[in-house]
Amino acid sequence: MGALTLAWAWDALILHPMAGDAIWVARKQGIYLTGIWAMGLMSLVMMLATRPAWLESTLGGMDRIYRLHKWAGILAISLGIAHWLLELGGGVLRSLVGAAVNKPPKIAVPDFLQSSHGLAKDIGEWIIYALIVSLLVTLWKAFPYKSWRILHRVMPLFYLALVFHTVALTPAAWWLQPLGFILGALMLGGSLAAIPALRQRIGQRRRHAGRIESVRQLESGITEVVCAMEASWPGHQAGQFAFVTFDAKEGAHPYTIASAAQAGRLRFQIKALGDYTRTLAQSLQAGQPVHVEGPYGRFDHRHGQDRQAWVAGGIGITPFLAWLESLQTRPEASPHVQLHYCVRDAARDPFVARLHELCSPLPHITLHVHDASAGQRLDAGTLHQASQAQAGEAMDVWFCGPAGLARQLESGLQSRGLKGVSVHREAFDMR
Repeated sequence: MGALTLAWAWDALILHPMAGDAIWVARKQGIYLTGIWAMGLMSLVMMLATRPAWLESTLGGMDRIYRLHKWAGILAISLGIAHWLLELGGGVLRSLVGAAVNKPPKIAVPDFLQSSHGLAKDIGEWIIYALIVSLLVTLWKAFPYKSWRILHRVMPLFYLALVFHTVALTPAAWWLQPLGFILGALMLGGSLAAIPALRQRIGQRRRHAGRIESVRQLESGITEVVCAMEASWPGHQAGQFAFVTFDAKEGAHPYTIASAAQAGRLRFQIKALGDYTRTLAQSLQAGQPVHVEGPYGRFDHRHGQDRQAWVAGGIGITPFLAWLESLQTRPEASPHVQLHYCVRDAARDPFVARLHELCSPLPHITLHVHDASAGQRLDAGTLHQASQAQAGEAMDVWFCGPAGLARQLESGLQSRGLKGVSVHREAFDMR
């Protein structure tokens, strides 16, 4: 965004300053700038949608790449709406301030695109309507996942249509200066990313076949699925996740791998959070083929301090289960950990007994179960007291669970002056 803004400013203020009444020049440049920003971000969104694993180390994991993808998309659509409103606003501005005495001149586009001018404008308007619907479906979680997924599958077509809109209406002079080089490179990258998206081949090279070994219905709407992978599976680190396809029509869903690496076997603990996940226990059966894409993620306690707090809310316990399993053969490798597990009803929770079993042989790990049915709530004071951290002392908090609880704990720890505390959160919200 910064590079695009500087390149636009170089053109607007130095190379080709626009003549005309100030308010009309501001409107015209506003149309250009919002369009540039929107297309730059939309191109980034398309490239991030290909799940570029090489960016995981830089951005902190695929979950954060998807978070960037999501919010860049929301900002891109918002800027596209602003671009459209500025274009429509000419009549309103004329009624408020009168017609321009010195109207900004029309800027020439490449000659071979002159005939496409009208079509490009119409396409831009149609796509904006579609993107507004897409934004509503993304933000309003009441819409079924299937509706959101169908819209997302046609997004590459919307993007390519916007590339045509942009190229057809971009001033010809831009293509021979930094602004054109940067915008052109971004749109080329986004267009190339649209190809595997349209062919549904995103993540193809990291997709591996396997079979369901067992399916088990647990308490609290949890379905445990164990998969036996073929030899091509590269293995995983405890705390990573994968995109799992049980049904080609439904597509891939991201699930944390709830087991440590063990001879090509993966265990998933899947919470019933929607129409599809509620039916998994009935629709899946042993022997059924499965495709697993991954592994992804950088949620790894080994990169933290020796003093740590692990905080899980509900199904957020899954990466910690994998961590605990991975430490069973080498308990000396464990950091000093206070593990806090927040549950609605400990008596019915399917993981409490397993956590006690896994923590028992690990002398450096202390388990705390916070049972909401018994009025037990985890707050920053409880977390601080259990960790016995002093102001300024280095400590890592690893969190997986509801975002509201994470924000509450972070703000509470900061208010206690614990500046040396680093909170690592898994950004596992991919819609």
